[in-house]
Amino acid sequence: MPSFDVVSKIDLAEVDNAINNVMREVNQRYDFKGSICTVERTDSDLTVVAEDDMKLRQLHDLIFTHWARRKIDSKSLDFSEPEAASQGSLRQQINIRQGIDTSLGRTIIKSVKSSKLKVQVAIQGDELRVTGKKRDDLQKVIALMKEMEIEQPLQYINFRD
Repeated sequence: MPSFDVVSKIDLAEVDNAINNVMREVNQRYDFKGSICTVERTDSDLTVVAEDDMKLRQLHDLIFTHWARRKIDSKSLDFSEPEAASQGSLRQQINIRQGIDTSLGRTIIKSVKSSKLKVQVAIQGDELRVTGKKRDDLQKVIALMKEMEIEQPLQYINFRD
């Protein structure tokens, strides 16, 4: 029976490369000279520290630019509210969303079942497995998921006949 997996994974090596490029540009730009501006990654979280709100917004623009250059989807970023840090600077936590949580998995399953396609969708950890008898039905499911406007990037892997 044909099947495929739906996952949401981000290549953390590419994330590290993008962060290194952001920091290199921060160190070279004149408007950031002598200011406190850093971007660091720990596991699946980014910590952004900037002197003021304007520099924080500029760091966001740099992050989006370098993520696009590295072909990383920026929809995977989940920004929290900036908080005050030492020396009057601002600190912001950015979560990198990976994996399909159960609530998102249930909404995807519900919309696939309401489309009346003859496929089965099962949650397997942090990914979904879609199986069906016809390859065309599986391709319709992929098209349906792309139309759903999910706030998280999805990849469709392991397509098997």
